[in-house]
Order: sequence, then structure tokens, then C-alpha cells
Amino acid sequence: MTDTVTDRFLRYVVIDTQSDPKSATQPSTEKQKTLGRILVEELLTIGLSDAHMDEHGYVYATIPSNVDKPVPVICFCSHMDTAPDFTGTNVKPQLIRSYAGGDIQLSGDPQQIIRVADHPALRDQIGNDIITTDGTTLLGADDKAGLAEIMTAAQFLIDSPSIKHGAIKLLFTVDEEIGRGVDKVDLEKLGAQFAYTMDGETAGHIEDETFSADGVEIGIQGVAIHPGFAKGKMENAIKIAGAIIDRLPKHVAPETTSGKEGFVHPTGVTGSMEKATISLIVRDFDDEGLAAKEAMIEAIVKDVMPDYPGSSYTFEVKQQYRNMKIVLDRHPEIVDNAVEAIRRAGMAPVRGSIRGGTDGSRLSFMGLPCPNIFAGGHAFHSPLEWISRQDMEKAVQTIVELAKVWEERS
Repeated sequence: MTDTVTDRFLRYVVIDTQSDPKSATQPSTEKQKTLGRILVEELLTIGLSDAHMDEHGYVYATIPSNVDKPVPVICFCSHMDTAPDFTGTNVKPQLIRSYAGGDIQLSGDPQQIIRVADHPALRDQIGNDIITTDGTTLLGADDKAGLAEIMTAAQFLIDSPSIKHGAIKLLFTVDEEIGRGVDKVDLEKLGAQFAYTMDGETAGHIEDETFSADGVEIGIQGVAIHPGFAKGKMENAIKIAGAIIDRLPKHVAPETTSGKEGFVHPTGVTGSMEKATISLIVRDFDDEGLAAKEAMIEAIVKDVMPDYPGSSYTFEVKQQYRNMKIVLDRHPEIVDNAVEAIRRAGMAPVRGSIRGGTDGSRLSFMGLPCPNIFAGGHAFHSPLEWISRQDMEKAVQTIVELAKVWEERS
């Protein structure tokens, strides 16, 4: 096979791999395995004889070392699922050759327009080939761009024995978009010392810092009674939940924060007159900020509840992931080598932070330090998602250069 990264990407995005947070299975949707089986077949075809998919849907493979000296075993990782936020069924990718600039109206839904004013990164793409959706689905560049880039780099390394490198592991995960991406990864079988997720956005960027993340669930037990006899007795759990949500500070929300500012974000409210549940996510770049926000939420609950003396509440905090920088700072060579690879691939490296998390966040704390390298996509989780062919090619080149840097510096 001599597939380009674009060939692979266009082949992968039309396969529906949306994950489902309501499912209790692993993977959460069986259709993710459809792409996994295709990837295994392609890996075997290019010569990675150990490529396989396990019962949980994870795909593992090894590019063998072609040098005699010891080189740390590195891993490149991306996820197969797409986000539940917007449909990934019946994706119709659109290729705009030699983008001339200006807003892009999407053919399947003319109301969907990728505006340069909202997507200033388009200004850096003049003359490049842009891939979008038709406006009725998401594209799936998050993270099928990463898949295509790793697969293309793997084929290039296999076909170029003159490029010296150590053993390289490949890991393709499921359910990353619903926070379960590495729940059942077998790190002993993987056998890597360090890893990189190809799951970032703008070309040239590497991210070694993520949010720390918790989930908060507030349970409200109200007082239910027939509304005809409710005066002085009923305490409606839905209204209690509404009062709590109404008091959340507006300046600590996703829509009002940026940069290193954390936030509190209600993601769901369910209930009846008798019982209600509020689900929130809490984000900050350090644990102290996370704890402070959770204390603030509970203080609001405690301030509301005295108005409802017959009612009660529960308050549960669940850890989701932690800032990978805590781990990566102990291994500076991981990011330093990636910065050098990006430079060798012809870009000015930019180190940054993710206002979110990746599989790398959890892998880092599981013992596999793992920063995040750009994959080139933009406007993830929406029908306005787009990516350029040239940026995917830069990501492929970065992977190849990174393999070389690790070999040279070992």
C-alpha cells in the first residue's frame, strides 16, 4: 500500500465510531471495533506482524527496532471513537483544494459556515487543501487524524530501513471521548517507557499540561406531596436543584473563562418533585484550585438547603484525571525530544496547555508519561470541524523525526 495520510483519513472518517456515555460496555459501542479491525488488517499488511485487537477493542502493534544499541521504547497513541456531542453517522467529507481564503459554507447545511472571524487559523491555510464535513455531522478529525498520521508514519518507517529508530509501539484506544479511553489498557503488554498522543490541534503545538478534572454529583431529596395539599409542606426537589444552579457564579463557567482559568460546568439535571440530581464537571490546572471550586459548590448547596428544612442532599466528588505536567516535569527529555522533532519538521514549536484532557493525562499517572502532539484538526466536536492535508503531513513528518531523535540521543 502507498496510501497517503489523506487517503487513510478519508477512509477512516466515514466509519461511524461514536462512543456512548450511557453504555456500560467496553467499548461503549460495538461499531468502534469495526474501525479497529480495519486498522489491524492494514497494520498486518504493512508488516507489523504482532498487530491485533483485544477483547476490549484496543489495537496494539510494534514497529521493531532496527538498531543494535538500547533505545527507550516509545509509543504513539490515538483514539478511534468520536464524540457524542454531535452525530458521526453518515459523514460526507468535503475536500477544498487550494483554499483561496474566506468563509466556507458547508453544502449539506447552508446555515453552517466556517467563518474566518471565528476560525482565524484558516488564515494560515491559504493554498492548502482543506477537508470539512458537509455540515450535517462532525468530521472525526478528533482523532482519526491521529490514526491516519500514525499509520502513515508507521508505513514510512517500515519502508525506509535507512531511518534508524528503536522499537516503537502503537496503541489505538476506544471511548476516549467519554473519559474511559485507557480503563483497560494493558501497559505491561504494551511495553513502552514513554508515549505521545497525537490528539492536539494547531500544527507545531505540543501540550505538556492539561486540566485536572473531577466530576461532582449532587443528590437532592425533597418532600413530595399532592399539590392540592402542598401548602407549607411540599419541598420540590426540582426547584431546589434550580436554586443551586442559579447561584453558580457566572464568571467561573466555560463560556466566561480562558487560558489558565478553571471552571464549574453543570452537565446534566434530572429529577422529579421527590428527587433530583445535578451533575457537574470541575476543571482547574492545579489541585488546590479544584478543591476550592468544589468547596464553593458545596457552600452554595449548604446556603440553599436551610430554605427547605425537610429536605436533604448528598455531595459526591469523583476524580476523573489530573494535570499531566506533574509527571512530565520529572522526564523533561520527553517534551524536549518532541520540540526538536517539530523543529526538524520545519515548524516553530509551541508548548502549551490543554483546556481539557487526553488519554495521555491518565496514562501519565498510570506510569506511562505521555504529552500531546498536534494532529492538525480544528473546531472539534462540531459540524464546523476542519483539517488541512498539509498539517496532517507535518504531523507524519514529526512522528518520523521524533523516532530519529530518540535513536540519536540514546
